[in-house]
Amino acid sequence: MSRVYNFSAGPAALPLEVLETIQNDIPDWNGTGMSVMEVSHRSKEFVELAARCETNLRELLAIPDDYSVLWTQGGATLQMAMVPLNLAGPDDTVDYVQTGSWGKKALGEAQKFANARLIADASDRNFTYIPDESTWDRSDDARYLHITSNETIAGVEYHQLPGGDVPIVSDMSSTILSRPIDVSGYGAIYAGAQKNIGPAGITLAIVRNDLLEPQRDNLPHLMMWKSYAESDSMTNTPPTFAWYVADLVFQYLQDMGGLDAMAEINQRKSEKLYAAIDGSDLYSNPVDKHCRSWMNVPFILADASLDAAFLEESKAAGLANLKGHRSVGGMRASIYNAVPEAAVDALIEFMAEFERKNG
Repeated sequence: MSRVYNFSAGPAALPLEVLETIQNDIPDWNGTGMSVMEVSHRSKEFVELAARCETNLRELLAIPDDYSVLWTQGGATLQMAMVPLNLAGPDDTVDYVQTGSWGKKALGEAQKFANARLIADASDRNFTYIPDESTWDRSDDARYLHITSNETIAGVEYHQLPGGDVPIVSDMSSTILSRPIDVSGYGAIYAGAQKNIGPAGITLAIVRNDLLEPQRDNLPHLMMWKSYAESDSMTNTPPTFAWYVADLVFQYLQDMGGLDAMAEINQRKSEKLYAAIDGSDLYSNPVDKHCRSWMNVPFILADASLDAAFLEESKAAGLANLKGHRSVGGMRASIYNAVPEAAVDALIEFMAEFERKNG
């Protein structure tokens, strides 16, 4: 078997141990004589899986009892609509901070359903910083404040929560489970699975219970967080395979020592990669140092004519998916939980050798 180091932003790397368990389970999961893709989501075996999955997630994130864990479909993109639909009426004001492409997309969805105000905008510097909180034009009557904790494309990340009294709602798709967080500081968190949770097709939402009651009438059943809370996320047939993989990933993280251990590894991985970039004459990272992402590290080459050669040679060296997002160009290394430290070391070694030959 030949595996590459996968730096994809998503769908992203999964732990090899998890993949090997999946491979073993496919023909006969849990002694059922069927794969997990064939069993009923109402079966005793799958209901036990779902319960274990939630228990492990609650332990990993220290989720308080007054928060519900919801599994939905539609990715983070659907949650961008569900947030205003559930938390605000058509005439209510909601505040949005825009620090990258996903924050911009979330704002656009919210503007369809509520009086969504852009209170801080980092587009003036091409989404390479987080505007100082003292400059935010906050509303006095906002139902919530929406942030994107980590911008996957731009590589900008909040390393502390904003202040204020309104519920904070965050898209945490590309940073959740990378370290401990204080869930009680948020009103709601949502995250697409395909970074640190599992395969694409399932979406996590963690919602404070007092926010579950929708603020408008006649919402479709599947657009109400309350529906998922009341049905244990089985209001319709869920994506059982993706849920099963998430359960395996949470068990893997527990075995790794939990999120304190993952934080130590992830901080070390990111710091050594940023140090290699900052110490180079060929590579640079445009993001303000105080808000650089641990998970998504974009970098550009001083000579853009070398981009194609860098990508071709890195791929040949077993370093896959380093091309930057089409909207910004350059390179991007996504170094999620399942990307081992050895992968970062190999990338740094390759970058140094490429610079030696082309610098």
